[in-house]
Amino acid sequence: MAELLDKAKNYVAEKVTNMPKPEASVTDVDFKRVSRDSVEYLAKVSVSNPYSTPIPICEIKYSLKSAGKEIASGTIPDPGSLKASDTTMLDVPVKVPHSILLSLAKDIGADWDIDYQLDLDLVIDLPVIGNFTIPLSQKGEIKLPTLSDMFA
Repeated sequence: MAELLDKAKNYVAEKVTNMPKPEASVTDVDFKRVSRDSVEYLAKVSVSNPYSTPIPICEIKYSLKSAGKEIASGTIPDPGSLKASDTTMLDVPVKVPHSILLSLAKDIGADWDIDYQLDLDLVIDLPVIGNFTIPLSQKGEIKLPTLSDMFA
C-alpha cells in the first residue's frame, strides 16, 4: 500500500512540475511624481496567465536598492487578479524619501540619475498548488526629478 501511495505522490508531483505557470517581467521603471517628503517611481510589471480562469494576486513585495543599500521596500496587499488567458499590466508604486536620495549624492553625479536594482516577489494563488511566488529582478538607471518636475 505504501508503494502505491508513493507512486501516486510522484505522479502528482511530476504533473504539477510540468504544468504551465504564469510568467512575469518588469517592463519599465520610471519617475512618477514628487511630494513634500518623497519621490515616487512607478514599476510596470507584465504578467501572462496561461489559464482560462483569473488568478488572484495575494501580494506584491518590493525592494529598491542603490549603491548596495535598500532605499525603499514595501508590500502591496491584494492588488487584484490576473486576467484569464491574457497578459495583465501591474503598476507598482515605489516611494523613496528625499533624505535617502541625498545620501546617494555621490552616485548621482553629473548625469542626474541613480543606478538601481528592483527586486519584486509576485505572490499568486494557484488552484491546487496554493501560493506561488514569481521572483523578479531588474537593474538599470532612474532619472531623478528636476526642478521643473517639482513645480509641474
